[in-house]
Amino acid sequence: MNKNEGMISCTVGCWLVALLGGVLAAMLLMVLGGWTFMQGVFMGVVVFVVAGALLSWIICKPLPAVGEASVEPAKPDDVSRPAAKSVAPAATTSAAANEAEVKSSTPLPGEADLAARKGEWKYEAEPKAAEKPKAKKAAKKPAAKKKAAAPAAAAGEGTKPETLSAAREGGPDNLKEIKGVGPKLEALLHSMGFYHFDQVASWGADEVAWVDQNLQGFKGRVSRDDWVAQAKILAEGGETEFSKKVGKGDVY
Repeated sequence: MNKNEGMISCTVGCWLVALLGGVLAAMLLMVLGGWTFMQGVFMGVVVFVVAGALLSWIICKPLPAVGEASVEPAKPDDVSRPAAKSVAPAATTSAAANEAEVKSSTPLPGEADLAARKGEWKYEAEPKAAEKPKAKKAAKKPAAKKKAAAPAAAAGEGTKPETLSAAREGGPDNLKEIKGVGPKLEALLHSMGFYHFDQVASWGADEVAWVDQNLQGFKGRVSRDDWVAQAKILAEGGETEFSKKVGKGDVY
């Protein structure tokens, strides 16, 4: 068996092992993991491809023969480097020759006098006119704070419910059976025209908002204690846990 046949058989073996692994992975996921058939097949194919590629690359990759050494040929650039070094002295020599030609051995007239005066004279710049102080910018006055808009509740939020001038025949209902309504609050409701459970039970969101804002000293009590839901039960003749306690005299 030559080298190429050995590599082919190695690759085929790796892919067969990967196929077996993919089938096992798919079966395990479907049996133990509760995966569907399509999910298991898809994951099996992924395992097959990845494992086959890795095994073929790791196991069947040809190794270099023992004793082989890679000898890199000398690069052409290495040969030319000494030549470059030899050029530098030549350039320096030519620059020195040019400098010698420029300098003259015969002093020019006045050259000695000029050399003696070097460094004595200095240029002094004229003093700048005193800068005028910049006018200070007037401090910006803080912008007047906008008054916060009054909440809608303060302006009379909601809609006033229908009221009665007096209780119907038979007298008012015991509004204290509604949790959150005490004797003082019952008297306040009577003064506002509310005497019966069915009045409270008929309130919508707008009416609840209005009453919440107009209960002096008890604002927000209607929605906080959910009077409407309690009043609907009591208006139909039912009882709540709180109304039972009131009936037994355990509250007031």
